[in-house]
Amino acid sequence: MKIDRLMGITLYLLNHGQTSARKLAEEFEVSSRTIVRDLETLDRAGIPIQSLHGAQGGYRIMEGYVLEKQAATKQEYNWIVTALKGMVSAYANKQLEQSLAKLEGFRDAETAPVSLDLSAASEDARINASLRLLEDAIYKKRIVQFSYTNGSDVRKDLRVEPVLLQYKWYSWYLIGYYEKYRDYCMFKLVRMERLKMTEQKNTKLHDPSQIKLRHDTGRSIDITLYGEASIKSKCREYLNGRIIKEYENGDFEFFFSAPEREAFWYGVLLSFGNRVKVIEPEEVKERILQTCLELQEAYGKEAPL
Repeated sequence: MKIDRLMGITLYLLNHGQTSARKLAEEFEVSSRTIVRDLETLDRAGIPIQSLHGAQGGYRIMEGYVLEKQAATKQEYNWIVTALKGMVSAYANKQLEQSLAKLEGFRDAETAPVSLDLSAASEDARINASLRLLEDAIYKKRIVQFSYTNGSDVRKDLRVEPVLLQYKWYSWYLIGYYEKYRDYCMFKLVRMERLKMTEQKNTKLHDPSQIKLRHDTGRSIDITLYGEASIKSKCREYLNGRIIKEYENGDFEFFFSAPEREAFWYGVLLSFGNRVKVIEPEEVKERILQTCLELQEAYGKEAPL
């Protein structure tokens, strides 16, 4: 919308100072002629736009001008900007970057006491392309189709109504309505192939706040383990649970819940070796024993020539 672009241009000039019409056109993805008309509109509206000529020319807002109206306090803008910076570090999105640029003009010059670096969520080019396509499909309320390999290594071709993108368990997921089950499911983006947005509209309206998920990663299981004192901090860091009992020597019992077929938590348990021991459930104990037997057998064989 034009009003959003006008506000964006105003805040961009306040934040960046003198800027060429060409740079503004690139930033807001319109023509230089449109930018010039927008600047004239802003000047007529009372925002003092100055035009500077010559090789280093461009446009700027007269020094000393400030926007008086604010929807929040300076401290509140600091928190909002901090949250947006975290999102920008995780997700390449032009509108998100422009939103951050708008709000930075309102925040206090003093650095916020908290910083969010979510760059671990910024994945490879293929995943980023999938994120952009799915975001577009969510806004347009259009069904997507893709080939999907689930947690049991079964591959299927699916058609899903996309509802929400979510980053959790160190990966990006799509929450979508799967008509086959008349239910909402969670799909891991890295397992998607041949993703495509169709022309077909969603069959219903979706309210993300009312969704109860059917996880592709399987049922959630509760796990209790006994750990040595030396592994306590790593359990807290990687398993997202809580200590339920501590012993005098520093050893402890730890409880956490996890998606049954998700590989991350299981790999973490294996990496701890004999410093942890699963107390329950029995199925996880048996799974670990079976994995250890298979590893022993594999490494006991002679290496192939």
